[in-house]
Amino acid sequence: MSENIIYCYSGSGHCLNMAKSIAKALGDTDIVLMRSFPAKTDAREAKRVGFIFSCMAGGLPGDVEDYVKTIQIAPDAYKFAVEQYAGYLGCGLRKIDEIVHLDYWNGVSNHSTAIWLMPHTLTFPPTTPENAQKRIDRKAAEVAADVLAGKRSEKRPPKEAAFELMSKGLGKTHVKRVKKFTVSADCIGCGTCAKVCPRGNIQMVVGNKPSFGSNCMGCLSCVQLCPKAAINIGRITEKRERFPNPNVKPAELTQKIIHID
Repeated sequence: MSENIIYCYSGSGHCLNMAKSIAKALGDTDIVLMRSFPAKTDAREAKRVGFIFSCMAGGLPGDVEDYVKTIQIAPDAYKFAVEQYAGYLGCGLRKIDEIVHLDYWNGVSNHSTAIWLMPHTLTFPPTTPENAQKRIDRKAAEVAADVLAGKRSEKRPPKEAAFELMSKGLGKTHVKRVKKFTVSADCIGCGTCAKVCPRGNIQMVVGNKPSFGSNCMGCLSCVQLCPKAAINIGRITEKRERFPNPNVKPAELTQKIIHID
């Protein structure tokens, strides 16, 4: 068992990039991906247990809340969480806190990857992708230093009841949105979209083109990580720039556990 475990949900690589940066500073860390049911839920031997995730529709991504409820943590373990968000913190940190009782929490803004809603260039506060990455790197170093020092947050994460209601409402729209998915002639049939879909909702069919089912969680990994930007949601995303993390390869997102010494 590693001394540290970080449970990470990452759709386009940004949260995994941050988890890797924090893990390198902590040393001897297992990063357990939560895009699907985590491969390791018994964390009772870990000295520190962290959670890194993105804000999705004002709440937690996908089935993360249910996954966290299955994780076993030693009573004396140090528990921390970091959320990346575009315009608002939402209720995700509070939901994690209600389950595991966090010792420390933090958040950092990044560009939006909800390409169907708005272009990532509308990040708050406004900045370039390059400067956003520098901000993430600084925050990762800050969080790692705080965790190693055993820093404790003075307040609990904000409850944000309005965002909890919003997340429940928007979470039901993914099935409707998947009906608007289109694949352009730029598709090269590489299968990246099918490989990175956390729910196996994409199948490569005749002509080696993707076909979308109804079990969509709205992570948009398929849209963001397609090497040819061939997958769109209606017409609105056709001219919008994608924003995957340049430091994370799609294959890394499909791994169950990434160990960093």
